[in-house]
Amino acid sequence: MSLGRNIDEILRVIDALQTADQNACATPANWKPGDQVVVPPPQTLADAETRLKSEYDITDWYFAKRTL
Repeated sequence: MSLGRNIDEILRVIDALQTADQNACATPANWKPGDQVVVPPPQTLADAETRLKSEYDITDWYFAKRTL
């Protein structure tokens, strides 16, 4: 009883976990449905070069986000 409960936060976390599992991605802190997700890093140099030509929001060669 000494710990507060917030059902909206619990539902947000469940949505984030399900989204990450279904789309092979990661969700950043405070992610909400409709926000961008983090794409896994490229495994090869060719993958990194292909990613540069994609529609991802690229911060660095290993860090990119996308909208689902």
